[in-house]
Amino acid sequence: MNILASSFTNNRFMKRLKSLLVVCFCFLGALSISAQDIHFSQFYLSPLNLNPAMTGVMNCNVRLVANYCNQWASVLRSNAYSTYSVSYDQRIPVGRYDYFGVGGTFWGDRAGEANFATLTGKFALSYSKKMGGGRNDGQYLVVGAEGGVAQRSIDFLNLRWGSQHDGNGGFDPNIGSGENFDRDNFIFADMAAGLLWFMVFNEDNNLYLGGAFHHLNRANQSFSTTEEDLLYSRFTFHAGGEFQVGQRLGLLPGVIVMNQGPSFQVNAGTSFRFKLGGGRRTNQAFQLGLWGRISNKIESGVLTDAAILSTRFDYDQFSIGFSYDVNISPLRPASNANGGFEFAMVYKICGPTRRGVYCPNF
Repeated sequence: MNILASSFTNNRFMKRLKSLLVVCFCFLGALSISAQDIHFSQFYLSPLNLNPAMTGVMNCNVRLVANYCNQWASVLRSNAYSTYSVSYDQRIPVGRYDYFGVGGTFWGDRAGEANFATLTGKFALSYSKKMGGGRNDGQYLVVGAEGGVAQRSIDFLNLRWGSQHDGNGGFDPNIGSGENFDRDNFIFADMAAGLLWFMVFNEDNNLYLGGAFHHLNRANQSFSTTEEDLLYSRFTFHAGGEFQVGQRLGLLPGVIVMNQGPSFQVNAGTSFRFKLGGGRRTNQAFQLGLWGRISNKIESGVLTDAAILSTRFDYDQFSIGFSYDVNISPLRPASNANGGFEFAMVYKICGPTRRGVYCPNF
């Protein structure tokens, strides 16, 4: 009898916890506007979102990238967070060894029951200067910048406020929230700049470091025309490389650190790259990776957020990646350890000409 009662109590507690989380996510989608930046677990497969200095940095002429991420579906069901991104970039030779990069990115993000959404379109430029090396090795310094416009919107009718709850589970949507919002969407300009340095030792060994400064102009994010809520600038540092440890085995460690206002996040880990059969000029490989993500709980320390399992398959100029976030945060009881899945696809067009090894294969 005690076991049945305990089981019933736990089930009721979990249902209430999930209901509470739905409400919390609605609030977060509506109120955490200054910190709502997208991020991908497979950041290395979304180069233009990572750093504008990555524009055109590739060993081919054209690159097409698509990313999709879905989070918290186990808790929010149809109101889960979803993010998609598509980008195009190309490199343009300058002189004997240097390059221009040009490209563009479009991404969208929708979160929670109130449909808090962001749509962004940006244009990016970069310049890569060779600092030393030969035909099959070398080091480059890249500077990049991007600019564009974004739109944010929200459905106020689906918002729930603390003043509309009576504390006993009752909810009255007719009670006013006391908030003063007079626009449900707005458009703003957005700018970013970045630097990248990399060294290529040969086709299988390389190292890179980069940094980016997003939201240079700190646009107003308030849904009220009488108030000001400036978007926090975001600082990003990333590093990684590829190191061959066997005839067909390579290690690809990486780390990304992001700081935005009072929030920070660190994603680090490594992938193992297994070369498959094929000729010298073919690129056929399979990757397995294990990554971890930590972030901060505002004013209360560090939170271990997720363990990330990733896989990737490369076939010539086509790459496809898949990752899954295993939730290990305090939300694990409500989410049943489910986090989110992410899909990435990259296709490169190389053309007939190639001037030696230029950069790491991101």
